[in-house]
Amino acid sequence: MSEPTPTPAPQPIAPVLPGRPTPQRPAAVRAPGEDLGAHGGTPCPWCATPNRHDRHFCTRCAMPMAGHPDTGPAARRPWWRRIFDFRHRETPWAGDRPRLRRTFDRVLTWIVAAAVLTGVTVLAINTPKAVSATRDHFAKRAPVSPDSYRASRAYAGHKPELLFDKLNNTWWGPGIAGAGEAEWVEAHFDEPTRLLNVVITAGESTHTEQLNKSALPHRLTATIKTADGKTLTRELTLDQTAGGQTRDLRAADVVSVRFTIDSSYQTSGRTQVAIAEIEFFGPSSANS
Repeated sequence: MSEPTPTPAPQPIAPVLPGRPTPQRPAAVRAPGEDLGAHGGTPCPWCATPNRHDRHFCTRCAMPMAGHPDTGPAARRPWWRRIFDFRHRETPWAGDRPRLRRTFDRVLTWIVAAAVLTGVTVLAINTPKAVSATRDHFAKRAPVSPDSYRASRAYAGHKPELLFDKLNNTWWGPGIAGAGEAEWVEAHFDEPTRLLNVVITAGESTHTEQLNKSALPHRLTATIKTADGKTLTRELTLDQTAGGQTRDLRAADVVSVRFTIDSSYQTSGRTQVAIAEIEFFGPSSANS
C-alpha cells in the first residue's frame, strides 16, 4: 500500500483592492446638419435625403447617388449649362487622381482660345464681303454704258467716245508716239452704278493681222470714284493678243472710272498706243 501524498502548505492571500466601475460611453449622436433641401440639394434616389450636388454617395444611407435601379440614371445636364458651371462640377471618385494642370497646358489653352476668338471675329467681319463676292460671282451680267467720256488727249478722228460705241473697228489714241505713259481716258455715270467686270479690246481692231499697226496697252491703273467720295484702284494687266480681255472691277455706287496707261507693248517712235473698245458689265436685273 502506497503512502499518501503530502498536502502542500497553503499560500498566503494578498489583499485585493475593490474594483472601479467603468464609465459607460455615450452613444454617438450626429448633430443636425444643414437642410440642403431648402437650398437646392439633390434628393437621394433611395431615401430622398437632400445631398450636395458633388456627392457620389448619400450622406444618410451611403447608397450611390447614380440612381435607383427602378428609376434609372439621372438625366444629363445640357452642355450650355455645364460649360461655365465651375461650382457644381462633379467631384472625382475615390482613387481617381485628376489630371495635373501644368503652366504649359494653361498657356496652350489660352492660345487656342485666343485663336478661336480671332477666327470668329474675322469670320464675322468678312462674312458680308464673302456673301457679296459669292453673289457677284454667280450673278448674270448685263452691259452698262457710261453717260459721258473724256481723255487726256486724243488723235484727230479718234476721240474717246469711240471706246464706248459698241464697235470694235474704231479706236482711241492719244495722238503721240511711244508707250503713251500717263495718258488716260475716263468714263462717267450720271447714276451710281454697280460694276462687276470690264472688257478691254487692245489695238485698232480685233483682227490679229492689225496688231502691229499700233502699240498695245500692257498695264493700266483703273481709278474708281464712288458716290460717297471714296477712291478705289485696280491694277489691270493685259495680254498681247487680239480680241476682248475680261478683267474684274467689282465696285458699288460707281460714278466714274479712269484708265491710266502705265506701260505698253511693241512701242516705237512711229506708232501710238490704241484701244479699240472698253465695255462695262454689271449685275442683270434678272438676278433674284
